[in-house]
Amino acid sequence: MSSTTVETSAAAGGGRPPKASRRVRRRGENSLAGSLASHGVLIVASLIALFPIAWLVYLSLGPDKDDYLHPGGIWGKMTFANYAFVVEHTEFFNWLKSSLVVTLGTTAIGVLIAATTGYAVSRMRFPGYKKFMWVLLVTQMFPVAVLMVPMYQILSDLQLIDNYLGLILVYCTTVIPYSAWLLKGYFDTIPFEIDEAGRVDGLTPFGTFFRLILPLAKPGLAVAAFYNFLTAFSEVAFASTFMLSDDKYTLAVGLQSFVSEHDAQRNLMAATAVLIAIPAAVFFYLVQKNLVTGLTAGGTKG
Repeated sequence: MSSTTVETSAAAGGGRPPKASRRVRRRGENSLAGSLASHGVLIVASLIALFPIAWLVYLSLGPDKDDYLHPGGIWGKMTFANYAFVVEHTEFFNWLKSSLVVTLGTTAIGVLIAATTGYAVSRMRFPGYKKFMWVLLVTQMFPVAVLMVPMYQILSDLQLIDNYLGLILVYCTTVIPYSAWLLKGYFDTIPFEIDEAGRVDGLTPFGTFFRLILPLAKPGLAVAAFYNFLTAFSEVAFASTFMLSDDKYTLAVGLQSFVSEHDAQRNLMAATAVLIAIPAAVFFYLVQKNLVTGLTAGGTKG
């Protein structure tokens, strides 16, 4: 009976061994080779991006100003003396104060004006509203060298030379046009029904803007704020021209004090550059949650 059972089973199976189940790759799933290649490219790109930062930090630990010519010798004599000298024997903290005052002022005023401008163009259909946005872009076509003299004359007439407010206003003229375009594109992605609901509830246009629209536009505002912050924080030409007092230099201008016609203290410059990067990194950390969303959402609707 047992032999009959074996024969029956073999006949039923066709005499062939059962096939092993094959894993089916889901749609959008990369193969092993593809995953390894993509990860390899990302690792190489990350190393390329991080190398200048790591090299700057490494050079900042060299005690001599000419160590950058022989970087291999830094390893055996690393020291934090450059950082101590910058903090204790330069106007670093005055530069930091000036940078924060100018940068935060530019960010606050620039984002506020750009947000109201972008919202008005996005929601209101007044005569010439399309041309108005193009006029904003045209203002960005003039080089700094062309604008320097008339701006200096205007600030001199207003007695705003060597004044934080004057530099903030100058920076606002450079950041507002782009920020307005950016936020206009983001406001276009917010449904008009929200504005209508605000009017039904009795809100004024300003109430609708500040209480309903702005909370929904946080990602776009974060991108605009980050752009304004970095632009004002790293600008050199206007700051070195309009700020005359040493204690009112911004960090970007103060960094130039380590280089003169006959001398260049590269070690102190590297240490100062590392310290300068800290406020920008902190600001990026504060807005990073909304940064990616804001960068992509503004282009989904024209």
